[in-house]
Amino acid sequence: MMDFDARWGWSAMHGGGSLIWMLIAAVVIVVPFWRLLPKFGIPSWVALIAVFPLAAVVLLWAMAFKDKGGQA
Repeated sequence: MMDFDARWGWSAMHGGGSLIWMLIAAVVIVVPFWRLLPKFGIPSWVALIAVFPLAAVVLLWAMAFKDKGGQA
């Protein structure tokens, strides 16, 4: 008979660690957007969608091409 690790694998028993790393990654991504977006006239709460990679790219493009009031 197979033991638990052979049936379910290592990740099934220790899957909680990946959740912690995902939360850390989300914070590392969201906090800079949260600080930068208001400078471009975009509400801070929009930074929460930056956890999705395509949304983060769209936000970067919006910030890159947003007119900041005539600054050179």
